[in-house]
Amino acid sequence: MIKTTLKIDGMMCGHCEAHVNDTVRNNFAVKKVESSHKKGTTEIISEQPLDAEKLKAAIEADGYKVLSSESEPYEKKGFSLFK
Repeated sequence: MIKTTLKIDGMMCGHCEAHVNDTVRNNFAVKKVESSHKKGTTEIISEQPLDAEKLKAAIEADGYKVLSSESEPYEKKGFSLFK
């Protein structure tokens, strides 16, 4: 699993968050996407790495500005009896 974090300028409200989330879901195979207009971020969990340029182009086509993109391995945190 991969966690991609985007810094996005232009999200002003919950509707903007939903718009960005819908754009990501409609254009990419993702497990989860969550945006915060207060933090100016969008976090995406996917099975495979996403094409950063295509991601940026899709979001910017909706009028937002992608300032940065970072990807890192992601492991779901959960309860485990064995550590």
